Amino acid sequence: MQTTLKRTPLFSAHQRAGGKLIEFGGWEMPVQYSTITDEHLCVRRAAGIFDISHMGEVFVSGPAAEAFLNATLTNDVRKLPVGLGQYTLMCHEHGGVIDDLYAYRLGAQEFLLIINASRIEPDVAWLQERLGAFPQHADVTLANLSDHTAAVAIQGPNTPGLLDQLFPAAATGGTLVAKPSELKKNQIAQFTFGGQQVCVARTGYSGEDGFEVVTPASLIEAVWDQALKLGHQFCLQPCGLGARDTLRTEVCYPLYGHELDENTTPIEAGLGFFVALDKGDFTGRAVLADQKANGVRKKLIAFKMTDKSPPPRPHYAIWAGGSAVGEVVSGTQSPSLNNGIGMGYVPPPCAEIGGKIEIEIRGRRFAAEVVKKPILKRA
Repeated sequence: MQTTLKRTPLFSAHQRAGGKLIEFGGWEMPVQYSTITDEHLCVRRAAGIFDISHMGEVFVSGPAAEAFLNATLTNDVRKLPVGLGQYTLMCHEHGGVIDDLYAYRLGAQEFLLIINASRIEPDVAWLQERLGAFPQHADVTLANLSDHTAAVAIQGPNTPGLLDQLFPAAATGGTLVAKPSELKKNQIAQFTFGGQQVCVARTGYSGEDGFEVVTPASLIEAVWDQALKLGHQFCLQPCGLGARDTLRTEVCYPLYGHELDENTTPIEAGLGFFVALDKGDFTGRAVLADQKANGVRKKLIAFKMTDKSPPPRPHYAIWAGGSAVGEVVSGTQSPSLNNGIGMGYVPPPCAEIGGKIEIEIRGRRFAAEVVKKPILKRA
């Protein structure tokens, strides 16, 4: 039985731009327009625009919204003033990751959660379940507006000037700045485009300086077209999922279904910085606190190939001391470094920086070295 793939509001724009469309998590999305290497290097050196409309947008509001999110997510949303966001995770009772996400405070009692496309349904179901058990549930409103919103990520060192031209008027909400380039890392503001309100965040989806723009679904094609029209002087080009993956792997950003899943905890994934054990109880805290104190059974490592080899890929075996000890979860040929790189899980004794490992590729083992994250060091 054939399943109909979902399409974002930018599907026609991708066709017009010559995007090569593939299935990704139930969506028909562009993997590339020119070549992955060309798009990757364009983001590192100039500017690229990505369709991220498949991702989910959930709004949580009300007098008890902050308390509810702090009881449900790993990071401490009390630290967020209006107009700031944070990376955080949502775990089940045993500490496994249901999703990783960004939480932005839009107002004193209003938050925007940006969640992964493949996790929209399980995330919303989990949030609704937790809200049903939350003592102050009557003071929290949960709205999944994923079908009514869309988004693009405009990434790269040339993007601040482009964003100032795309949104020339001062912010109307969030962080009150005169122009988008005044936003600092992880800040978010509301601007006007086509007479409607849009959200502009500066988080860096690709590991470069960059902006994410969330709009009503009906408006996103106009934003995309205007960005490309203005973008000629900034060397902006459309980019697909292929470059997204190589960019995020170079800087060791986790991707759900690769580095993270319901059988992996944030501590095992090396994301303890985003787990606020001192804020009080939250779902999964007991397990995460125990792992923080007593250690874990597996650790996420980054590695570089040290010999000439084919690119490492997910599910390839990792060898150490003559035995298979783990598995690659992300692997690629780095366009920036012209070298095979990746991430994978191994037992803690095999996770030492500088440790020698081997990656089994097509039945042969090739030498690699455990390196400090991120693999690509940005200035």
